[in-house]
Amino acid sequence: MKDQRKITVGILDRQFEVTGCLEGNFRGEGLAAFSGRFSARATTGRVALFDEAQREVARSPSIRLSGQEGSAFSLFNVTVGNRFHWERKEDQTFGGDLILLCRGEDTIAAINEIPVEDYLTSVISSEMSADAPIEFLKAHAILSRSWLLAALEGKEKRREFRSSAAKTTEGEVIRWYDREDHDLFDVCADDHCQRYHGMTRNASRQPEEAVLKTFGRVMTFQGGICDARYSKCCGGFTEDFATAWDEKQIPYLQTISDAPEPYPPIGTHEDDAGDWIYSNPEVYCNTQNEELLRTILPEVDRETKDSFRWIVEYRREELEEILRQKSGFDFGTLRRIIPLHRGPSGRISRLLIVGSKKNIAVGKELEIRRWLSPTHLKSSAFIVRMKSHPNGEVQRVILYGAGWGHGVGLCQIGAAVMATRGFSAEEILRHYFRGVEIRKIY
Repeated sequence: MKDQRKITVGILDRQFEVTGCLEGNFRGEGLAAFSGRFSARATTGRVALFDEAQREVARSPSIRLSGQEGSAFSLFNVTVGNRFHWERKEDQTFGGDLILLCRGEDTIAAINEIPVEDYLTSVISSEMSADAPIEFLKAHAILSRSWLLAALEGKEKRREFRSSAAKTTEGEVIRWYDREDHDLFDVCADDHCQRYHGMTRNASRQPEEAVLKTFGRVMTFQGGICDARYSKCCGGFTEDFATAWDEKQIPYLQTISDAPEPYPPIGTHEDDAGDWIYSNPEVYCNTQNEELLRTILPEVDRETKDSFRWIVEYRREELEEILRQKSGFDFGTLRRIIPLHRGPSGRISRLLIVGSKKNIAVGKELEIRRWLSPTHLKSSAFIVRMKSHPNGEVQRVILYGAGWGHGVGLCQIGAAVMATRGFSAEEILRHYFRGVEIRKIY
């Protein structure tokens, strides 16, 4: 690879209308210079583009708007944290080209085409704070570049794999959600791929510096670009790839203790998982330093105060309704919730839900998190405790949990803490991804 390529990022998809503002002069095929507010709607299989006076200026199945150097465009009401507990809408600003594509007869997609390295500058300041330590941001730039290039290389293979990503039989629902292969663009802009919130959060020059200093560098293993993964907080141990996704072992995506001196492995008994989740281990991601968290976390994540250890409590009837809505099954009266299999970080990959009408085992970790929350539980590393009436009927369900996210690969809070303690970007990456090499490929 001699030079960086451009990629397409889906900012909005399946929209009846897209609104925004062109800041600077933009041109498109057959269009005079165009700026200011705009709107776009699907009309009989074509995109109709209107200026701020609602005059139609273009109509085509696809419209590309390219700005002069220094131009930018904003899109309004972009969803952030889709279906997660921090979901909201905000206006975002982007560089590069804006592509409006018609999807079917009545919806459109808004896509940003941008060079890889510019994309990465936004990613690392969207995933974490632009003011985080520079060695952490450099580590994240290498990590995110690896994730992206591995995704682009393996698109066809994953298309074949995705057909086996769900297994539903009588009494069992096992689903996992690996990389999403999008049909109209390379990657999406939300947490399901990598957060990409444009130029909105890049007030500091540090993300740009981190990307420049690591330009073209990726993690490799046995000659291939690493399928790098990361989550917000591992809770003390990172997780094996197979707990979250396909049943295969990836040597650089196996559990490690997130501590200077490794903790002994968590035992396989339920009591061992309970002892670990109730504990307060001295690991990198276990920090209560509010000033540090303000420095390393973006504003949207600072609202989540209990990422290392957390508690969720439901009335039984409340959880029954959540289960009915999220799973599509009527379990009747909830009687028990039983972990059937845990990974080495304590995350549950198979969970049995026992009701008066139906018993179903659910997995893997993300499906469990979805079924047991109106949005998502922070992780599937939790202990179930039930409070019952003297007659034996469950009254309340309490989940004591650890960590935030799937836990595979790099722990973002742990890695940022390592940077504050003087570790270099390469030392951070080699802590979380054992046996990798860091190479410049362009």
